[in-house]
Amino acid sequence: MSGLLIKGGNQLNGIIELQGAKNSALPILSASLLCSTPCEIHNCPKISDVEVSVRILESLGCICQTNENTVKVDAFNAKGCSISDDLMCEMRSSVIFLGAMLAKTGEAELSPPGGCELGLRPINLHIDAFKKMGATIKEVCGKLVCSCPDGLKGCNIDLPVASVGATENIMIAASTAKGTTTLRNAAKEPEITDLANFLRSCGARIKGDGETVVQIEGVDRLYGCNHTVIPDRIVAATYIGAVAVCGGNVTIKKACPSHLHAVIPYFEQLGCNIDCKSDEINVISNKKLQGNIRVHTTEYPGFPTDAQPIMLATATLSRGTAVFVENIFSNRYRYVAGLNKMGASVEVYDRVAVVRGVDSLNCATLDATDLRGGAAMAICALAAKGRSRITSVEHIDRGYENIEGVLTKIGADIVRER
Repeated sequence: MSGLLIKGGNQLNGIIELQGAKNSALPILSASLLCSTPCEIHNCPKISDVEVSVRILESLGCICQTNENTVKVDAFNAKGCSISDDLMCEMRSSVIFLGAMLAKTGEAELSPPGGCELGLRPINLHIDAFKKMGATIKEVCGKLVCSCPDGLKGCNIDLPVASVGATENIMIAASTAKGTTTLRNAAKEPEITDLANFLRSCGARIKGDGETVVQIEGVDRLYGCNHTVIPDRIVAATYIGAVAVCGGNVTIKKACPSHLHAVIPYFEQLGCNIDCKSDEINVISNKKLQGNIRVHTTEYPGFPTDAQPIMLATATLSRGTAVFVENIFSNRYRYVAGLNKMGASVEVYDRVAVVRGVDSLNCATLDATDLRGGAAMAICALAAKGRSRITSVEHIDRGYENIEGVLTKIGADIVRER
């Protein structure tokens, strides 16, 4: 069984370059299915979720080429409208292909998505929206069977929850729908704007992205373009957390600090010195963290749920008490048992976690529970006494490009066990 072997205690120093955003690359790859000429998508992270997305596109008839961090997609002859159970189960975000398939072929068949078990994701928001746009959607033998033989039609959609995935799916589908779609209570994350910029470059007519109301005027067709994916803000937060608990001086290049305005202040409250420029973040930590913080996860521009495990892992080694309130996913604290196994003091009460900082952590063998929970375990292992082993690293590989290589470059003792 593969794993990450991490010997803790090393200070981190040096320069690293930030990867492209997983949560931008996936919907952009999905949207490329609608383009009548080839797309080149740059700064795609080399992670397993991108690999699965490429395989899904190929299964639908696209011709894809991957060269380092660039993915070329030619969807001209893509006529597929069904995604296999195996591919759906490999990626939690695979439902993002639903809108593109419906818009492309008028049909779609897929099973519920897989990926990390963080709690219920409201797929019903996607389904209800597409029904309003004219699609017929039935559940047959555990699969969603969807059709819109007359094409999707623009309409008014009010989301009860500002869902990122539903906002992206609706934007993609509405880009070539007949008429205008007005989406209210839309998600406002930077990844939404990145998708909108891609779609506009392909000829879509979208305005209001990054705000509560987004308007999409359907066009007859989309054309391919060259697009560069934005930096990954959650990966940036992860490496900031690693420096915070290990001590050191690290510069993260190719970053976008403005996307982390809700996260960086908490690291500063714990004692980190963080200096931001337009496209880089410098982190200095003396390892002597202290401070009391209270974190509530919420939709952007609030504190992101994906950064919650990272900040909690950092707080385990800070003198003080931290309180976390998880408002997005009901099952997000599954990773906490692993941190407590290392000597952390974390108590969970439903959606609330109370962290009482300890002076040190001990090595342990841990099983990654999910993508960000696995990253939280890695952060604690980097600071723990002795050599830890993290298994089920396929979860971490879903969102982190060569995590052991990046951390080794700045001084960590981490190797991948095959």
